Amino acid sequence: MTTSFCVILTTSSKDEAERLAEMLVSRKLAACVQIVNIASTYMWQGKITKEAEFLLLIKTTAHLYPAVETAIMENHSYEVPEIIQIPIARGLPAYLTWVGENTKSQ
Repeated sequence: MTTSFCVILTTSSKDEAERLAEMLVSRKLAACVQIVNIASTYMWQGKITKEAEFLLLIKTTAHLYPAVETAIMENHSYEVPEIIQIPIARGLPAYLTWVGENTKSQ
């Protein structure tokens, strides 16, 4: 398999997470987006902040990262959203084929 795959992570509120997930899948920028309820503790503007957030696990091809990043930045309410790409080193070939078939080829 010559296509590189990845998982892209971002966090947001529940409503925004659902909107982002639907937007990414409908634009074929992601084959699947899972939304997980999490508790985040982080430093923001010099203060420790604790928030309930929703983590998006975005399954896509590596060449789509720039388009996914742009789409998130254009549709996200956070000043500095988390956007992290994690390469997939290995995966079930049938699943990765499905990801490839359900995302833009270019």
